Amino acid sequence: MARNPLVISPSILAADFSRLGQEIEDVAAAGADWIHVDVMDGHFVPNITIGPDVLKRLRGCTDRMLDVHLMISPVDPYLEAFAKAGADSITAHVEAGPHIHRTLDAIRALGKQVGVTLNPGTPVSSLESVIDLVDLVLVMSVNPGFGGQKFIPEAVERVKAVRRMAGERPIRIEVDGGVTAEHAGALAAAGADTLVAGSFVFHGGREAYAANIAALRTAAEEGLAGSG
Repeated sequence: MARNPLVISPSILAADFSRLGQEIEDVAAAGADWIHVDVMDGHFVPNITIGPDVLKRLRGCTDRMLDVHLMISPVDPYLEAFAKAGADSITAHVEAGPHIHRTLDAIRALGKQVGVTLNPGTPVSSLESVIDLVDLVLVMSVNPGFGGQKFIPEAVERVKAVRRMAGERPIRIEVDGGVTAEHAGALAAAGADTLVAGSFVFHGGREAYAANIAALRTAAEEGLAGSG
C-alpha cells in the first residue's frame, strides 16, 4: 500500500488566543498542512478550551483542513454542532461515550472524516472492532488535557501496533503530545504520517514558524527514508 503523504498539523492549543485567527493564518503561510483544534470540556480532561462558535469563526480564517480533536464526554450530543461549525475531520476518544461504534457512525453520517483516539493507557486492541469505520487513528503521546507536556516514548511502539492493525487500509496514523523534531523521525519510521505539534511549532513567534514546521517535516522524512 502506498504511504499517505506526510501532514504537519500545528495545534492551536499553543497559539496566542488573543490573536487566534492571525496565528492560524501565520502557520498556514509557514507551511502547515492542517490545523489541529483541541476541544476540552473540563470534565473528560482537566482543562477547558473552545466550543463550536469559536470554531465557526476560525473556519473563516483558513482554507486548511480543520482537524478537530474532541476531548469531551459525552461526545455524541456535540458532534453535529462541530460539524456545522466547519470541522473537516472529527476525532473522538474510545472512552468518551458508551458506544464508540455509534459515535463513529454518527461522524460519518455528518459527512466528515472519522477519527478515533487512543489515550496512553488505552489498549490498542480496543480498535479492533471499529478499525474499518475510521479514516484516522490518533495516538496520544501524552495524557490529554494540557499543552507543553513531555512526550511518552512508548507511543512509538503503539504507533507500530496501530500500523500493523491497519494493514492495507489507507488509514492515517496521527500522533499528538509533546512531539518535536527529536521524535518525528522515529514516529514516521514506525508508521505515523500525521504529526500534531503545538509548543514546538509556536515557540519563537511567527518569524520561527516556518523553520519549526520545516524541522519537523525534515526529521520525519529522514526517519522514513532510514526505515527502509
